[in-house]
Amino acid sequence: MSSEKTPESTGLTLPRSLYIDGAWHDGSGNDPLEVFNPATECSLGTVALGTVRDIRAAVAAARRAFDEGPWPRMSPRERGAVLLRMADLMEAAAGELSDLNIAEAGSTRVLAQTMQVGIPLNAFRDTVDRVLSGYRFSEPLPPVVAGDGMGQGVVLKEPIGVTALISAYNFPLLLSLFKLAPALAAGCTAVLKPAPATPLEVLVLGRFAEEAGLPPGVLNIVTGDLKASRELTTHPDVDMVSFTGSDTVGRLVYQQAAPTLKKVVLELGGKSANVILADADVTKAVPSAVAGMITHAGQGCALLTRTLVHESAYDEVVAAMTAALEHVTVGDPADPSVMMGPLISEAQRAKVESLIADGVASGARLVCGGGRPAGLDKGWFVEPTLFADVDNSMRIAREEFFGPVGVVIPFKDEEEAVRIANDSDFGLGGGVWSASPARAFEVARQLRTGSVSVNGGGPTLHLDAPFGGYKRSGLGREWGTHGLEEFLLTKSVTWGVGGS
Repeated sequence: MSSEKTPESTGLTLPRSLYIDGAWHDGSGNDPLEVFNPATECSLGTVALGTVRDIRAAVAAARRAFDEGPWPRMSPRERGAVLLRMADLMEAAAGELSDLNIAEAGSTRVLAQTMQVGIPLNAFRDTVDRVLSGYRFSEPLPPVVAGDGMGQGVVLKEPIGVTALISAYNFPLLLSLFKLAPALAAGCTAVLKPAPATPLEVLVLGRFAEEAGLPPGVLNIVTGDLKASRELTTHPDVDMVSFTGSDTVGRLVYQQAAPTLKKVVLELGGKSANVILADADVTKAVPSAVAGMITHAGQGCALLTRTLVHESAYDEVVAAMTAALEHVTVGDPADPSVMMGPLISEAQRAKVESLIADGVASGARLVCGGGRPAGLDKGWFVEPTLFADVDNSMRIAREEFFGPVGVVIPFKDEEEAVRIANDSDFGLGGGVWSASPARAFEVARQLRTGSVSVNGGGPTLHLDAPFGGYKRSGLGREWGTHGLEEFLLTKSVTWGVGGS
């Protein structure tokens, strides 16, 4: 196995090869994939770039492991024992994984330790514990009596088969583990494909799987270009695709999976609304609105980037958000004092800057940011940027920036607030602020979106809460029992008892 430490000396020895059928392979491609630190633009080294040939080898291994291997035939407790060993190994390396995430994805230290590493590791163990604690893979059917005979039966929940798990660059470990945990706990086998910009955190999962004793072929990890990706989503031996990324690519995945009628789960983009009602406590709502802009430099699909404010509090909110954003420290996220890091690439920064220019040209009022931070000559940084006096028909109110840019839109009453919030092609996240939780709940019920937080929600993610979108934000759900059941098929078995 080819491996080395990163230039940042995280202390974690990293695979640079592909993990297929329980072994490490250099891959069949000629050109390696180079990985960069987005804050310094320095190379973190190269990893093997998988090809169509490598994808086919990985799918074949996963198919054999499912059709002939022990994994889907183990009891949930037996599978859980292996997965809990994997959880132990990952948790022991949590500090090194956080350091790697800072270097590879550009997360701040706080974000790396929580959302990027801590929460997904907790979710992995939580999913395994859920299966071990009594998820019912079989349910008896009530007996049916007809004449002298009686019918009985059972409903079985069985693993769907070979799964293709395709993650995005922004939360590489979280997105991978939120797919991998339910897939493996259900008894499926998997081909896991990381995003080209952040493969290191995903490839290292092969090392943990290997040390935990996961049978060969159950988990395969392959990088790849567009041809390799298409091979994975169209391959007839793949039974299900779980994809996280943009809605544009999500539609392609859906189309590619259609000829073989694969099950598809899509977690796509968002343009989520944060609704601040007239009676809301602005001092509490504003920090949440700012966090929706600057968390991971705005590179989060469910971040609340449209702030809708009752006209009576509009000027106060705009002023408070502007003041808060002016105190956000931007820079190398390896520095613990930094509050916001870089975008993932030069191409992503160019896209964000183009949308900012479009906002200015459309007549929105630029009240904060709009350029590149002074003194940061290296790294793909953009200033936290806020637009006021935005109309919901503007491009900046409708398209996902995936950058640290927010818009503020006024409304006259709750009916208009709901109309503006729902006037979007997306429906992933949302928020409502009010002095009355009951009033906020009633507004939340009217929002056409997959999740809504009332007055900021809880102190952390609720791992039992299903996560997914309406409209162009996706299909299916992740997290908790709902996420586990996406990887299961339902079978009914019936039989007769007695009678002539």
